[in-house]
Amino acid sequence: MVELEREPLMATALRDGRVVTIRPLGEEDRAALLAFGRALPHRDLLHLEDDFTNPETIARLVNARFAENWRQLVVSIDDLIIGYSVVRRLPGWMKHVAEIGLIVSAGWRRYGLGTVLAHTICDAARELESNKLVVEMLEEQSAGRAIFERLGFQVEGTFGCHVRDRRGQCHNLIVMAYHV
Repeated sequence: MVELEREPLMATALRDGRVVTIRPLGEEDRAALLAFGRALPHRDLLHLEDDFTNPETIARLVNARFAENWRQLVVSIDDLIIGYSVVRRLPGWMKHVAEIGLIVSAGWRRYGLGTVLAHTICDAARELESNKLVVEMLEEQSAGRAIFERLGFQVEGTFGCHVRDRRGQCHNLIVMAYHV
């Protein structure tokens, strides 16, 4: 197990000129990541695989920073986390495939942050020596789909009524992939 260096991966200016830092998730980020999760709009929380409002989930994510097949990045401005991204290399016969997840705070969308974070997490996937990158999202998540389409991802499949949100409502799942 290795912990990534704590040095910022990238400082970047958004479309409105604000500068944010993209860096590996660290132990000291527990409270800020929980605050990030609790500030997400209710609609976002319905569709997330992980419950970012639960301290146990946050502890699991922070502890996973030591896993050699995971990379987790946060976007911060001062001490505030405004974005989170993860890439996990799958095990066994799919170890050449890496799955990506990404979420940005509601107030920070439409400034190019999602695109910058997507580029950065795809670079982290390449460091994991993945040959295929996969991202899953709900069919109605058109902004996320547009980000990954611009990066060259293509829809590989749509699964009808494949996901149930926290209210029990069915949603179609889209699987997009990019071959490195």
